[in-house]
Amino acid sequence: MASDIVGILLAAGRGRRFDPEGVRNKLLQPLGEGSPVVAASARHMLAVLPRVVAVVRDDDDATAALLAQLGCEVARCADADAGMAASLVHALRQVAQADGWVVALGDMPRVLPSTIAALRQAVCEGAAIAAPVYQSKRGNPIAFGRLHLPELLALAGDRGARGIVNNNPVTDVAVDDAGILLDIDTPSDLR
Repeated sequence: MASDIVGILLAAGRGRRFDPEGVRNKLLQPLGEGSPVVAASARHMLAVLPRVVAVVRDDDDATAALLAQLGCEVARCADADAGMAASLVHALRQVAQADGWVVALGDMPRVLPSTIAALRQAVCEGAAIAAPVYQSKRGNPIAFGRLHLPELLALAGDRGARGIVNNNPVTDVAVDDAGILLDIDTPSDLR
């Protein structure tokens, strides 16, 4: 039975849909209650998982400092611009010994800690892949057990682990959490 589940927070994107000019880092923008987007995402993971590795771009000192201050292990990814897979593989290489991973996105601050706990529990109970489902819709984060580590480490491009999820059995975890479907893509999403 798995018990060492590590959080991976992907926070290395450029957020071009949020700000095509690249002036404002969407992860550092305040939500309605004032907390930066990525801080809320990190706090929810840290409330459940004793170890969270946050992947940031090599040149993103502000996000790195904030996440380190919150208690995340910060992993700077020099090739983050190659796509989400590069960030995920970068983090996995640092925590490959874990029994499983909950992979979350830095721009999804409304995912509840209870959802992260439910995904961790599913992997602890033997799920190879666990995904949250709210009102019949599957969302994020996604949890993986060790079975899929070789496939995860072989990922490339900007699709992340979607292909692995789509081509393997997934344990759906019913949650009462609309946050699994809500990411921050535009300034209006901050409200």
